[in-house]
Amino acid sequence: MAKDEQVGFHKGALATLIKERQEMTRIITIVDQLIQMHMKALKDLGIDIEKEVKETEELMKKSTEPKRKGEDIADKLF
Repeated sequence: MAKDEQVGFHKGALATLIKERQEMTRIITIVDQLIQMHMKALKDLGIDIEKEVKETEELMKKSTEPKRKGEDIADKLF
């Protein structure tokens, strides 16, 4: 591939990736706004958000902890 073709390829890739990053940032902003809206609604309903967050974090931590040998179904297949 000629040098000019490689330069064009990389410039095009960068332009596409930058646009995708901008779109992802826009989506994250929208999701953050929705999260804040729901958290405010729960707080208005008297729900202790901090307690709920801690409980959810503990559940997520348990689900992502490495499994011991033999607990993973994949280990039983081999």
